[in-house]
Amino acid sequence: MTTFEIEPGRLFIGGRWREAADGARTEVVDPSRGTVLTTVADAGAADVEAAVRAARDAFDDGAWSGLSGRERGRVLHRVAALIRENADTIAELESRDVGKPITLAHAVDVTNAANDYEHFAALAHALDGSVRDTPMNALAYVRRRPLGVVAAITPYNFPLILAGSKIAPALAAGNTVVHKPAEETPLSALYMADLLKRAGVPDGVVNVVTGGPAAGEALLRDPGIDKVAFTGSTGVGRKVAALAGESLTPVTMELGGNAAHVVFEDADLEKAVGAVIKGFVFNTGQFCMGGPRLLVARQVYSTLLGILADAVPGVPLGDPRKPETVIGPMAGERHLRKVEEYVDLARKEGGRIVCGGERLDLDGGYYYKPTVIADLPNDSRVIQEEIFGPVLTVQPFDSEDEAVELANSTPYGLASGIQTGNLARAHRVADRLQAGIVWVNDWAMLDPAVPFGGVKDSGFGREYGPEALDAYTTTKSVVVSLD
Repeated sequence: MTTFEIEPGRLFIGGRWREAADGARTEVVDPSRGTVLTTVADAGAADVEAAVRAARDAFDDGAWSGLSGRERGRVLHRVAALIRENADTIAELESRDVGKPITLAHAVDVTNAANDYEHFAALAHALDGSVRDTPMNALAYVRRRPLGVVAAITPYNFPLILAGSKIAPALAAGNTVVHKPAEETPLSALYMADLLKRAGVPDGVVNVVTGGPAAGEALLRDPGIDKVAFTGSTGVGRKVAALAGESLTPVTMELGGNAAHVVFEDADLEKAVGAVIKGFVFNTGQFCMGGPRLLVARQVYSTLLGILADAVPGVPLGDPRKPETVIGPMAGERHLRKVEEYVDLARKEGGRIVCGGERLDLDGGYYYKPTVIADLPNDSRVIQEEIFGPVLTVQPFDSEDEAVELANSTPYGLASGIQTGNLARAHRVADRLQAGIVWVNDWAMLDPAVPFGGVKDSGFGREYGPEALDAYTTTKSVVVSLD
């Protein structure tokens, strides 16, 4: 593991580092200790305006948008290579900033971020136009063009990956970007700004403004923004959509989730338990595609609940800098308090705490023991709402139809999972689940080639896959008469 001091962060605008116009700064806290790591600039409206102007100037001068897809792809390949070369530094930044276990940060965050840039580097080559014959004695050609300036607004739980899932396709398509990371976890965004420049991304093409909700609102209201890419809670997403709607700015939104993980009686329980635990403790449960709702066929309900009661307390919880740690702290104190409030509510609603259900007092950090809750009614807020922490509710079902009904009973529809040995059932149930992605006999199988996104209150639009480029391009048709 590397050791280094984290310098106070500044804004990255037009390829240069600068302080906020009013000199404002905000603290960044290490969630494993509850202590201040560093401070970063707190952008105001004037800073956001400067960042958007820099992005607009960079787009208009064509130094990036005017390159061929192949040329842009070469730069994005260099970004991926630099991410891998600096993997130790980036993983430690994510671990210290978010509280991620260092092993997870290496294996998931750094690897997937590099894969994102490689994937969209390859897709950049395929953005050429097409020629189409028509029955009207005319020849048409269709060109895909970048939209312009993209506002990328990302959350605190996967800062590196979720920034890459927006910035990489935006750049592949020829756009410029203003990135506003979550105020709690801005460090990898600032590091990536420097790395992108080193890779050859021209000045002004990617700008980073750190700050809170005021900076985000200023970015959304700026008339120079041509596209908004947002990941965050459903509540904030509604506000983002409303602000973008004032100027009819196109938006893609990956919002909250509350996925159901369905275990049928014919499942391999040993494999299922591993997937279930991964589904709700991965990233300390701070995962919009996590599986916090477990639905179990009544024939194996008691058996599976007993296995979880024995296995979950043994999952290594603690200092994220230790390589054996699987569960680290929550990303902040307010997130920890939210989890506590939901578990207290579960007790009041008659829920049975099978294991966990309390904080872990360790080094002043924001730790919560992984918690399994049974015996709650389906209309409980603990089941219906997104907790976003290491909490699993368990419910029995008596038929396939009931399982599907329970799985689809919340307002969310981002992900779902099925555990079964019956291939026909897997396809049949997957088709009925209201979710943008369904995993069978595992959890969180993600790759840049596979699109994901939500339905219902989980948002709209898709990230990853060639489908993502549709959100960052527009088409222009030219029809030439042959008469």
